[in-house]
Amino acid sequence: MRDLLAGGAGTVADPAGHAVAARAAGGGWTAAGELPIPLVYWHGQYEGPVTLEDGRALAAGGAGPLLVSLDDSAVYDPGPGAWTVTGSLVQERRMHTVTALRDGRALAAGGIPGRQAYPQPTLSHAELFDPGSGTWRATTEMTEARNGHSATLLGDGRVLVAGGQRPRSRRDMLTLATSEVYDPAHETWEPAGAMTVARWDHVTVPLPGGRVLAVGGLVSTAQHGANPALGLCEVYDPGSGSWEPTGSLHAARAVHQAVLLSDGSVLAIGGEAGRAADDARCRPYSRASTEIYDVTTGVWRPGPPLPWGRSYHRAVPTADGVLVFGGTEAACQHTGFASTLLLRDGARHWEPTGPMLTGRWAFGATVLGDGRVLAAGGISRADVAAPEVGVDVPAGPAEVFAP
Repeated sequence: MRDLLAGGAGTVADPAGHAVAARAAGGGWTAAGELPIPLVYWHGQYEGPVTLEDGRALAAGGAGPLLVSLDDSAVYDPGPGAWTVTGSLVQERRMHTVTALRDGRALAAGGIPGRQAYPQPTLSHAELFDPGSGTWRATTEMTEARNGHSATLLGDGRVLVAGGQRPRSRRDMLTLATSEVYDPAHETWEPAGAMTVARWDHVTVPLPGGRVLAVGGLVSTAQHGANPALGLCEVYDPGSGSWEPTGSLHAARAVHQAVLLSDGSVLAIGGEAGRAADDARCRPYSRASTEIYDVTTGVWRPGPPLPWGRSYHRAVPTADGVLVFGGTEAACQHTGFASTLLLRDGARHWEPTGPMLTGRWAFGATVLGDGRVLAAGGISRADVAAPEVGVDVPAGPAEVFAP
């Protein structure tokens, strides 16, 4: 994928917003060591591993057995291909965000502490990782507690946090429209403009020129998990600090992916329609459709469909196209997919490439400094697909994709 960023030919943006030279697909996956964090569910869009400025990948927090929030932290060194346990988070958390900063540190913000509960207790607590000492320390708290939010590294090195949810009462959750910006130089949070639509579990994509596109997500509408997906999208302007509505998706979607393409457009991939109070009103299956956003017109058009639907998958841009891997079927969530697909630049169809060693969903992924792709954590089998009902099977060792 060429000229994606101003960084030059053959560069792409990893989930932390870094420009890296990503290799073309067409190869396969190899084992990348046992992740030293027990049974990590990374259900959120921004809680998985990120690539630090020194080239290592950092994983912190997530959910363990029975969705207990974790304080575990580890780094992956792509040189020897090994994981090392590092300092624990100050605050255990899941459904949080982890963002690699330009100065080499990482920011963990918000999330859910403790054990599974409803409504979900939610954190405003934030902390910083020092790659030199391998330790975390508290920084200034967010202006509002939130989980399931997005975190986007802006061009000036600040971090935009937007949306999410927090308890509304002792019986239900409130979806947030608020956003705020973290300045790592001064360790301060400042309120930003409110989103035009409250949303959580959405995806944000940095656009050419510095703006940020928010795509889809969920909105809580009633008690105990009535969360329909959104088709509404909007754009953040860091100059004015405000959000403006833009074209809507043809199909509402959540637990999806969205990535920047080489021509500056955005590809939204898969996901699901969410769940309303009456399930009969919702399509229960994962979406196979994709859509492409034109940044000039602000309009979405249909993109090449996937061979089958998938949710809780991951997608990253590579030097030649978009790589999609893992995930599950929303209607059952019993098994993780091992299949890996590539959409080459300008192609009208997805092509299969080397499958993952272990099918997984609710996992994390990041593009390493050398352009390879790291996948870690997640669930392989659950419910009736597991040897023992109610005891989920972790996906096992991490793995790395290379041509």
